[in-house]
Amino acid sequence: MTTLAVEKHHWGSRRFLGIPAYRRLLATRLASQWGDGLFQAGLAGAVLFNPERQADPLAIATGFAVLLLPYSVIGPFAGALLDRWDRKKVIVAANITRAVFVLLTAGAVGAGLSDLPLYVSALIVMGIGRFVGAGLSASLPHVVPEDHLVEANALATTAGAIMAVVGASCAIGFRTILGAGDGGSGWTTSIAVVGLLTSAFIASRFKPGVLGPDEVDEPNNAFMAVARGLLDGAKATWRTPSVTAALAAVLAHRAAFGISLMITLLLMRYSLEDVGILKAGIGGLGEVAVAGGAGVLLAGILTDRIVDRFGVTRTVCGALLLSAAAQVGLGLPMTLPTILAASFFVIFAGQIVKLCVDTAVQHDIPDEVRGRVFALYDTLFNVAQVTAVTITAMVVPLNGRAPVLMLAAAALYFVGLAGFLTLSARKRQVQHPGLVRENDSSHSIG
Repeated sequence: MTTLAVEKHHWGSRRFLGIPAYRRLLATRLASQWGDGLFQAGLAGAVLFNPERQADPLAIATGFAVLLLPYSVIGPFAGALLDRWDRKKVIVAANITRAVFVLLTAGAVGAGLSDLPLYVSALIVMGIGRFVGAGLSASLPHVVPEDHLVEANALATTAGAIMAVVGASCAIGFRTILGAGDGGSGWTTSIAVVGLLTSAFIASRFKPGVLGPDEVDEPNNAFMAVARGLLDGAKATWRTPSVTAALAAVLAHRAAFGISLMITLLLMRYSLEDVGILKAGIGGLGEVAVAGGAGVLLAGILTDRIVDRFGVTRTVCGALLLSAAAQVGLGLPMTLPTILAASFFVIFAGQIVKLCVDTAVQHDIPDEVRGRVFALYDTLFNVAQVTAVTITAMVVPLNGRAPVLMLAAAALYFVGLAGFLTLSARKRQVQHPGLVRENDSSHSIG
C-alpha cells in the first residue's frame, strides 16, 4: 500500500486577506451572517424568552422549523439558479429582499402577532438567505487557488460563524436596552437590516461574472432548470464518493446536535438556575453561543493542520468520537458548567466535519453543478436537524431532563461514523489499485 504525503505551505489569514476578491467575499459573508445571527436571536428571544408569551417543546420545534426548513424548500431553487445566474447579482438581490422582510417580521413581532403571519415572514427571510449562503460557498473557488481551499474555507466559515455569534450577542444586548416584550423584541429584530444591506453593498462591488458560474449546464427553460436542481445535485453527490461519505458524517452530527439543542433550550428556560457568573435563561444561551463560537474559532485554526497531519478520514472519525464522548461525559450531568463545556467540544468537532464537507464539495464537484450540490447539502443538513428537534419535542419533558435522549444523540455519532467509513471504502474501491491514500493530507476528502 502506497502512502502519499503532500507538503503544503500554509498561507495564513494575512495572505488571504491580501487577495482583494477574497477580502470582499469575506466581508460580504461577515455582514450577512451578523444580520442572520441578530435576526435569529431576536426572533428566538421574542418567541422563547418573552414574558408576554409561553413556549412549550412543540412551539420551540415549530420555531426551529421556521428557521431551518426554508433551507430545504428553497435549497433546490437556489442551487439551480446559482448555477444559471450571475452569483454576484443573486447575492445582492437576495440580501436586499431579505432586508424588506426582516422589517415585516419585526413589525409582526412588535404587533404581538404569532403563528402564521409571523412564521410566513420569517420563513421568507430565512429561505431567501439560502441564495446568499450557497452563493458565497459556490463562489469561493473563483477567488483562491484550489490547493488552498481548506484553509480559505476554514477562515471564511469560521469568521462567519463567529460573526453570527456576535450578531446574536448584539441581539441580547439590544433586547436588554429596548425591552424583552413584543415592542422591544420587534425593534431588536429590525436592526438585522443593517447587516443585510451592508452585505448587499459590498457584494455589489464585484465585477459581473467574476464569481461564476463559468459555464451553464442547464436547459434553456428556467422552470425546468429549477425543477431538476435537486436531482442534479443528488446525482453529482453520488458520483463523488468523497462528498457522499463526508455528508453521512455531517448529517449524523446535525441530527445529534438537534437533540442536544432542544434539551439545552428547555433546561435554560425551565430547569437551570444561575451559578455565579454563569446564567440561565436567554443569558445562558448567550454563554452557550460564546462557548460554541470559541469551538468554531479553534476548529478554523486547527482543521487544515489536523487534516495535513492525520488525513481527512482519521480527522472526521476523531471528530465524531470526540462529539460522542462530550455528549456522554459532559452532556449527561445537565449542569450549567458541563453544558458550556459540552457546547464547546461538540461544536468544535462538528465544525471540523463541516469544513471537510465544504472543501470536498468545492474541490471535487464541477463548478457548473456546485451550486446545486451545496443546495442539496443545505437541504439535508437542515432536514436532519428539524426532524431531530421535532421528534425530541414529542417525547422530552418540559424541564428538559432527558438522559435517555442524550444517550440517543451520542449513539447517532456512531451511526455517522459507520456511514462515513462505509462510503469511504466505496471511494477506495474506485481508486487506481496501489494508490490508496490512507493518510491523504491534500485538500480532498478521503
